[in-house]
Amino acid sequence: MKRVFDIVSSLAALLILLPLELVIALCIAGESRGGVFYCQVRVGRNNKDFKLLKFRTMTVNADRKGPLITVGEDQRITRCGHFLRKYKLDELPQLINIIKGDMSIVGPRPEVRKYVDLYDERQRQVLTVRPGLTDYASIEYIAESDLLAQSPDPEKTYITEIMPAKLELNLKYIENQSALTDLKLIFKTLGRIVKH
Repeated sequence: MKRVFDIVSSLAALLILLPLELVIALCIAGESRGGVFYCQVRVGRNNKDFKLLKFRTMTVNADRKGPLITVGEDQRITRCGHFLRKYKLDELPQLINIIKGDMSIVGPRPEVRKYVDLYDERQRQVLTVRPGLTDYASIEYIAESDLLAQSPDPEKTYITEIMPAKLELNLKYIENQSALTDLKLIFKTLGRIVKH
């Protein structure tokens, strides 16, 4: 049932938001050189890698010019990118990932292999479900880059403090997942984005 909901709602959202997606694509292409989309390998269900899609919000090859995490007013982020990230519009292409079966609308956010390799046995339980577009952790840490900007060592703070806290929230979701919980998280996410 969850899979059917994922496919139907993602297809509907892609079609309804198509004019917005075209405007976003034009803004990205007009502001900086490079493709409209950014593809990054993330770890999905059963510990398998997949290619996650996003609208490009950074300069070309930005991942080779700095850390995997973004911190505060990261200089690699374009002007258009700041707006897209603020309202989570850069995540819209992941609706395609959901249709393909790589992701679900609600589930633990997929992480890069570098950080997944640091999970302990209990934390690896998050890999037993499809990763999602939103979850408890996405709502709780909607301003994650601002939090990291306050740290003298952002990556260490992410690995030792934020990532474990997010994984606990992910495990909470897995233990209590239901259709009603998913609906609540979807509406709560939309509310937090607007408020943020």
